[in-house]
Amino acid sequence: MAVTRLDRGLVARTALDVLNEVGLDGLSLRAIAGRLDVKAPALYWHFKDKQALLDEMATEMLRRATAAAPAAPDPDWRAGLAHSMRGLRAELLRYRDGAKVYSGTHFTDITYAVSMDAYLRTFTDAGFTARAAARAWFTAYSYTIGYVTEEQAMGPDAADAEVADPEVPPEVPPAGPPVEPYDLAARAERLAAYPLAAAAGEELFRDRGAGFEAGLAAVVAGIEHAFAPRTFTD
Repeated sequence: MAVTRLDRGLVARTALDVLNEVGLDGLSLRAIAGRLDVKAPALYWHFKDKQALLDEMATEMLRRATAAAPAAPDPDWRAGLAHSMRGLRAELLRYRDGAKVYSGTHFTDITYAVSMDAYLRTFTDAGFTARAAARAWFTAYSYTIGYVTEEQAMGPDAADAEVADPEVPPEVPPAGPPVEPYDLAARAERLAAYPLAAAAGEELFRDRGAGFEAGLAAVVAGIEHAFAPRTFTD
């Protein structure tokens, strides 16, 4: 039988497949090596440790997101930023624990620079300073990663069967036994003495796609108010 030649890209792609089956806690070099039909030490030729592998996995996720992005962003920074963050959320949801893998990693190449530069240019063309453009971008980026991290930790969205966005893939379910959607009625009963906190459950835990859009709109509006060209100076 022909032996597949290992390289960093093959290992990272295989690791993403294994991630969707076992989740981040179950991901190990041994499990990935087993899928590739090699011994675990063979992977250390390419990655010194698990963190180095996670860095490459996050970079591969970014490559895929970049390949699916439009050739040029919308010249309106508001529309371009919102579209980019929707694309990032969609890509993270393609992987179990995708946001956890992506967050805090160091990209292993400069794939991100081309699209990032183009999106930042829409801000500077609108009069933002380079500092304001960077801060605006990072604010929306941080919101998106944080939102998806929480989203993926909650289990299934009770509204998934009712509201389907064709541009956003269904969330990859957590590893392990099937998880039921959050029981909002039971939560409301537990919090009966705190009516505002009880009522908040419907907004916080149901229809997360709509929730993401509402938060994203607030972030974009806040950027326009706080980081407008008049408020930042280089």
